[in-house]
Amino acid sequence: MASSSTDIFDTTGIRLKKDACVVIVRTAWNAAVLDKLEEGCLKVLHAHHVATRVITVPGAFEIPFGIKSHWEKNKYQDCKPDAFIALGCIIRGDTPHFEYVCNAVTDGVLQLNFQLPVPTIFGVLTVNTQEQADERIGGTAGHKGEEAASTALQMIALSQKEN
Repeated sequence: MASSSTDIFDTTGIRLKKDACVVIVRTAWNAAVLDKLEEGCLKVLHAHHVATRVITVPGAFEIPFGIKSHWEKNKYQDCKPDAFIALGCIIRGDTPHFEYVCNAVTDGVLQLNFQLPVPTIFGVLTVNTQEQADERIGGTAGHKGEEAASTALQMIALSQKEN
């Protein structure tokens, strides 16, 4: 039986090491949307007793640097991250800026997944309108913050199995 799209975010039964830690790197832009995305992430992560840290960067373009910088400063610490979650919301405007920023942050997160030994989860909304953003923070399109946290938990569990 094929699973539905909501089944892939079911974290029932996931067991993580006792000191699992996830760092959320979020933007300051579109704060109302980001607050809801962060709230959803934290709800899921805390339900699994995962330690969290939230870092705020100015905009989506700066997310990859924020993640890489945090990793470099903490990779040898006891509290090193087991995963990162990139959170942002880019709403299309009247200029090509939308495409440049979307492409840059997407490519940056992809590169981090190749460079770092821990996963970086893409929780950046790339939407045409504020209404579409609202639909993705608990509306008809689900809650993308909760989904990003569920993905992080699954990827941490996968990493632990391979060790």
